[in-house]
Amino acid sequence: MNKKVVYSVAAVLVLIIAGLVYWNLTQRRELNEIVEQMVIEKEELQEEYEDLAIQFDGYQQMDIRNDSLQDLLSREQQRVQDLLEELRQTKASNARRIAELKKELATVRAVMKDYVRQIDSLNATNARLTEENIQVRQENKEVKTRNEQLTRDNTKLTETVTRASMLEVTACKTTMLNKKDKKTRIASHARKLQFDYEIAKNITCTPGLKNLYARVMTPDGVLIGEEEGKVFPFESGEIPYSMTQEIEYSGDVYAGICYCPLEEEYSVEKGVYIIEFFCEGNMIGSYPFELKK
Repeated sequence: MNKKVVYSVAAVLVLIIAGLVYWNLTQRRELNEIVEQMVIEKEELQEEYEDLAIQFDGYQQMDIRNDSLQDLLSREQQRVQDLLEELRQTKASNARRIAELKKELATVRAVMKDYVRQIDSLNATNARLTEENIQVRQENKEVKTRNEQLTRDNTKLTETVTRASMLEVTACKTTMLNKKDKKTRIASHARKLQFDYEIAKNITCTPGLKNLYARVMTPDGVLIGEEEGKVFPFESGEIPYSMTQEIEYSGDVYAGICYCPLEEEYSVEKGVYIIEFFCEGNMIGSYPFELKK
């Protein structure tokens, strides 16, 4: 009887011990699985933080033309770096802190999402403004081109009007006069040159008194009758003249006579001479004439 009791008790003890061993092994296995899962979750969370840090680096490389937003972005980037470093130092078994860091990640992601929206909005605005600036510059260029063309047209029109309003000597006849103011055909007897000229009709020219200047050039290019102080304005300077007279121009055809005295000691050479007429700063006629001995 006693042996049966002992065997029974022993059997129960064996069963209890076996059960405890099995339970212990089960608990260890479950604990190991939990620890492995926590390690995996920490690694995954760390990867998410690292990916987020890379995204922040990418946005920092963008041309964000907003100092306030740039500062906020830099602040959040530093925050991600600090949390990532803390995560690396946190043990996987610290479930509470891992959970807190996971919530922090969600918060940072939400903030970043808002920043991305603002950046996209700024980029869209900048792109629109850039396009508008390009359009404005193009319009300004077109306006400038039109203005330059108008200036050229106005200049051309002014030049045309100026030319149209200029007097024009349309005919000139040369006669040699001797010392008695008689016509002569012998150049050596000539003491005066008479020029019978005609100015064309011009209704665009302002009527009134006009100062007419004439230059008589020898075949050698010497100006006849040149004297110190006998100059008139022409282009950007002054040039000497042979003779001048004041005429009353009414707008109709004007016929006039002018004389160019020849000094006693002047020896008239044969050859082709030129007389040039000037008025109001413009050359209004040029005529060659030939003298023969």
